[in-house]
Amino acid sequence: MSLARRRFLRLASAALGLAACRPGPGEQTAAPPSDGAPPPADPPLRPEPVLLGGPKQKILILGGTAFLGPQLVEAAQARGHSVTLFNRGKTRPELFPDVEKLRGDRDGDLKALQGRTWDTVIDTSGYVPRIVKASAELLAPNVRQYVFVSTISVYADTSKLGIDEDAPVAVAPDPTTEDIPAHYGALKALCEQAAEAAVPGRTTVIRPGLIVGPGDGSDRFTYWPARVAAGGEVLAPGDPSTPVQFIDVRDLAEFIIAAIEGGHVGVYNADGAPLPMGELLTGSKAALASNAEFTWVDRQFLADNKVEPWSDLPVWLPPDPGFEGAATFRIDRATAIGLKFRPLAETVTSTVAWWNTLPEPRRAKMRAGITREREAQLLAAWHAAHPAPGKPKAKKKKAA
Repeated sequence: MSLARRRFLRLASAALGLAACRPGPGEQTAAPPSDGAPPPADPPLRPEPVLLGGPKQKILILGGTAFLGPQLVEAAQARGHSVTLFNRGKTRPELFPDVEKLRGDRDGDLKALQGRTWDTVIDTSGYVPRIVKASAELLAPNVRQYVFVSTISVYADTSKLGIDEDAPVAVAPDPTTEDIPAHYGALKALCEQAAEAAVPGRTTVIRPGLIVGPGDGSDRFTYWPARVAAGGEVLAPGDPSTPVQFIDVRDLAEFIIAAIEGGHVGVYNADGAPLPMGELLTGSKAALASNAEFTWVDRQFLADNKVEPWSDLPVWLPPDPGFEGAATFRIDRATAIGLKFRPLAETVTSTVAWWNTLPEPRRAKMRAGITREREAQLLAAWHAAHPAPGKPKAKKKKAA
């Protein structure tokens, strides 16, 4: 029912009530108010139900120029949506000259968003609940849907296999903390709750795993394609069957836009299907036509040599106590509404192609993974302790 018709019916009902109460002949009527006060205002109308989804929407992206943001812009534009970016203008401001850009700061300067309306907001840059609350509450009356990009790091317990969206989330010891490095997952969980509280029933929470692909400045995935492309003997960690999970940034962006078009709300794990570490490496070798040879080094040797999973050897998370389910997140809720994946070979080759466009000084200092020198030292130590069949084990030299 439209607002106009709803108002008409209410006024008609009021008129009928007045007619029923009109005094008959000889009856005393009440005196009109003599203080000159205006009649009471109509109570506010109940808003119409918000219809979510649809093509060609007006989309506001909070952030938009780092890693996921540009892919969201391209995916949205490719499907006919119009995009506005809101950010400080400090990260690659030259991107997207044809896109409307509003300048401000999420932490205290939201003036550029006041009085504006959009169909959907995508929050790619929320890490502190206080800041997410401010933007969500400001935008709530003027948007249909609020999409918050969270993380699978919100889950409190990664020891269980097959974690789904209903699993408990981490809780910060102090809900007012803003120490992101110390409480990243718990703060993201509070951000999710702040968004839902401000835009109830119209919030979509996306929990991606490791986001990979061209443009990833962290090098957390790029380490492996770049290393395999260089060829030679490659230190491979642990057991080839250990699962890993990651999602191509382009697949994530396309899923978010599809979720918006479908009007889907709720919480979704957005990650790739678990893939054995061995398949990641051999698949990269095949895609890159590399001569790489993999030497699988066991978990204990790496621990003894203070080589850390994830940081020293990215993507890889062995099933140590407490992390048995860290690469087995359930994604069927997301695939049911449109999450799709491109072939591994496409992710690998496009990542290397992008990597090769970076300046040499940048490529010389990878931000994740071990150096080639450290890798060579570890391989030498491994071979000394595990000689090939028929080759005597190297003797340790006695101290002088």
